Amino acid sequence: MTVSTIDLYKLRPGKIWRAFATEGFAFWMSCLYLFFEYVRPQAIWEGLDAYPYWARTFVILAFIGWLFDTKRQFVWTKITTGVCAFMFLIAMSSFTAYWPATSWENFMKSFNWVVIFFVLTQTVTTRQRFYIMLLIFFLASFKLSQHGAIVFAKRGFSFASWGIRGPQGFFENPGELAIQMVVFAPIALFFIQGIREHLKRWQVYALYLMPVTAALTTLGTNTRGGQLALAAQVLALISVTKHRFKMLLAVALIAIIGFQLLPPEQKERFENIGKDSTSIQRLLYWENGWQMMKDHPLLGVGYFNFIPYYNRYYPEDLVLSYRRGKGAELPHNIIIQVGTDTGFAGLAVYMGLIAAAFFRMRRIGKEAEKAGDTFISNLCKGMNLSLLGFFVAGQFVTVAYYPYLWIHLVFVTAIYTFWQKEKAEQQANVGREALS
Repeated sequence: MTVSTIDLYKLRPGKIWRAFATEGFAFWMSCLYLFFEYVRPQAIWEGLDAYPYWARTFVILAFIGWLFDTKRQFVWTKITTGVCAFMFLIAMSSFTAYWPATSWENFMKSFNWVVIFFVLTQTVTTRQRFYIMLLIFFLASFKLSQHGAIVFAKRGFSFASWGIRGPQGFFENPGELAIQMVVFAPIALFFIQGIREHLKRWQVYALYLMPVTAALTTLGTNTRGGQLALAAQVLALISVTKHRFKMLLAVALIAIIGFQLLPPEQKERFENIGKDSTSIQRLLYWENGWQMMKDHPLLGVGYFNFIPYYNRYYPEDLVLSYRRGKGAELPHNIIIQVGTDTGFAGLAVYMGLIAAAFFRMRRIGKEAEKAGDTFISNLCKGMNLSLLGFFVAGQFVTVAYYPYLWIHLVFVTAIYTFWQKEKAEQQANVGREALS
């Protein structure tokens, strides 16, 4: 039995489960991949951790299921071409690297995302599938945000030296957890706006816990990059809302409350930006990384060669005492990371992917608004605010090969795929009605 889109928007568990059950094996495996990648039950329940390849296994099973699906759809977009071009440049950079062995040891950190992107974009090809996948993403992210908000509240919204940490994996570090929160919060916020007309009032209020707890967790991580990204998103809200004056007042209120929630130690960290030893070290990473890019403009110094190159040619620029014996870190900036890994060629492709995702969502959002599709028009706004949060926070952490951008590109491609398909079907129906 077909489940209507309205029933899905009403968040009826039975209907959602029925919709999930009607999908094929490849999609089920894709959902299990996302669940294990983000929720990481293998780090929660003993026994599951005996097998370390859950996520990878489900991606492989999803690909096998897609290959044997007689109704499979082959999806290839300009973003797909960009992802493959970026991977090609990483391979070329690994061949020409100063330390090729280091590059090949880390090769799978990027190649895995190409495989995951390809598999998920082949299996998430309809609005129903995308909606279910998005709900899994929300549940996994809300698990992180509600835990973080509770921890932050229990400690009286006070400062802790390392902030709130996530589960073992991609979001374990406070800075990485903060990025997931600023990626998650705007999509959740505009998702609510897109379906609220189909929900009861209590459901709307309950759903608002997602962006609220995400914001609180971001504050609780004590990471300047994540908090600056959150501030940028809040300001950007003014430009995407019709009620700009009301939103400006809301932003001012949120800013006042947020500033009051920041512990004195965290306010002091903002005041000392550029002056404390951590900031000085990162500025040196960026300055020297930029010089590496200028000295090796085509393919950089080599994929994941930043650390050994820095240790050899800039040992005097390690100002943190605890790093002098251990050597340099990664550059704490996605632009410097990608630029030193793959040169200006790779950086151009990487930035092109970000720009393509942004403008594709902007265009589809405008089309959806004209068509009266409130869900998609709102969701596209949330997607672009999410991308803004990633980009701003990414100026302070080394996360080019973390899931944030790659899953975002999966969602963008999925939206584009089913939106183009629905437009074609609508035009075909109009043509048949005109002939009849």
